This record gives sequence, structure tokens and C-alpha cells, in this order.
Amino acid sequence: MSETAARVKVPGNHLMTDLLGTADEHLRVIEDAFPDTAITVRGTDVSLSGGDTSTVAQLFAELVRLLESGHDLSTPVLERTIDMVRSDERPSEVLTTEVMRTSRGSRVRAKTAGQKRYIEAIARNTVTFGVGPAGTGKSWLAVAMAVQALQAEEVERIVLTRPAVEAGERLGYLPGDLMAKVDPYLRPLYDALHDMVGPEGAQRHLERGTVEVAPLAFMRGRTLNSSFIILDEAQNTTPEQMKMFLTRIGFGSKAVVTGDTTQVDVAGGRSGLDRLEAILGDIDGVGFVHLGARDVVRHRIVQDIVDAYARAEEPGGPGDRR
Repeated sequence: MSETAARVKVPGNHLMTDLLGTADEHLRVIEDAFPDTAITVRGTDVSLSGGDTSTVAQLFAELVRLLESGHDLSTPVLERTIDMVRSDERPSEVLTTEVMRTSRGSRVRAKTAGQKRYIEAIARNTVTFGVGPAGTGKSWLAVAMAVQALQAEEVERIVLTRPAVEAGERLGYLPGDLMAKVDPYLRPLYDALHDMVGPEGAQRHLERGTVEVAPLAFMRGRTLNSSFIILDEAQNTTPEQMKMFLTRIGFGSKAVVTGDTTQVDVAGGRSGLDRLEAILGDIDGVGFVHLGARDVVRHRIVQDIVDAYARAEEPGGPGDRR
């Protein structure tokens, strides 16, 4: 065959339905993504010809590997696989990276190459900073890694904290006890915890103290040993608060700090994440992972919105404030 023609042999009829999708839905997505490549399916043979033949052949090979590993092939997964193959990444290595199984038995896995790097950095480092836009799984994956560490008895408790910027860290006027006061600010972390262990499991952990939640102001003066600590929305800390938090880490502990530098609400705009990589980047055991629009795993429109804002803030763009 010429360089613009190829054939992919699928190992078994049982894979073809999932590969092509119901009523060939997946096949149409692939054809729309690669309009210059003709795709012909006969039995378990997929013949390719045209300008993107090598890329499409690699795509089908990766999809087969995913199916053989037991991965469900939905349209969003297919679209992410196409994006990764175009970027010369290996979806069969990225999408099969498993963190844990939830209380309902579903697998928590990396969905992008950036998320895989993030998971690996958390496992490797004592302190990991996950920086990126909304929808990239920063907080959700951090909670998954924390629950996995707790279940493996690598830590004795999980500590969830977040700056309560809107209340200026003064929560006294809100009704209820401490849990009720901080609940609105920590709700995204609660939601992730519920996803991992279920509502009843989360409640048991909270009652036993194996999961603790508190506003960032309540971290002062403490030393947290044998803990997995997650600081969420860290872009809304001040530099002083960030230093205070990072010096709470005790023996046998691990910390994950998440934030989105494009959504700073802290008074004066002095974010604790500013210049932090330049300050701490050379310290062994400290890792920084930057996630981007390609790591957004919510509705595709979220990725488009993130891209649009990024373009707007470029010099000369409609959001340029100079």
C-alpha cells in the first residue's frame, strides 16, 4: 500500500459494536474529525486512505487498546482520544491510569494527559500545586487521591480547607455551628467526597474525624501530621496565608494546593499563588502542574469559553487592559 493507505485489523467481532458505536455513531465522529481520510469497514477490517491515514490508523489502534482494557468508549471519551492522538499522545496509557474505585464501583481515572501528570505529581511529591481553569478536575482528583491514601492507610485523616473570601474569613454572623458556617465555601470538596465514598460514607468520616473541614483561618498555629491536606481555591489566599498554610505540614503528610490564577477575588489582588513557582520550584518534593483548556472535562463549551477568555487577555485582544 502507499503511504496514504493503511488497514487496521480489529481482533474480534465483539469489539466492533463498541468501536463503531450504535448506528455507527462513533464512526461518523471520526469521519467528521478527519474529512480528508476515507474509512471503509468490512467485517473486522478497517481500510483507510487519504491525507490523515497514519493519524487515523493510530487512532483506531488506540481505541482498540482502550476497549481491550475494559474502558467504556463514550462520545466524550472518543473526542478526547482524537485530541490526544492529534497531539501525539497515547490515550491507551493516559485514560487507563486508575486512582481508585468509588463506593458505587465506578473507576476514577485520568481523562487527559494533563490530569495524568497531575495524579503522578501528587503521588510523587509532598506538596503539589495544581493550577488551571475551571473544569480541569483539580479538586476532584485531589480528593480522589486523598481518599485512596486514607483507604491505603498511608495517612490517618483528610483535611479540607479553603479561604472564605466572601466573608473575609469572619464567619461568625452566619447561622449554625462551624460546619454550617463553612459549608457553602467547602461544598465543591464535599461534592467530590460524596462522589468517592457516598453521602453516608462521607458522614461517617466526618463524625469519626477522619475527614476534617475548616476555613483557612483555622489552620493557624496547627501542625498537621499523617494527614492529606487539600487547600482549594488557593488563588484567593494572600501571600501571608499561603506561607502560613505551607508551614502547617507535619511528618507523614501530603498537601495538594489547587487554584485558578484567572479568578482572583482576594482583596487587593495579591494572590498567594503569584510568583510561587519561582519561589518554591527548586525545592525537592514540591511539584507544579499547569492544566489548560485541553484538560477541561466538563461540557465542550467550557473548553471553548476558557480558550475565548485566554485569547481576550492576549495583547491587543478585547480583554487587554493596558
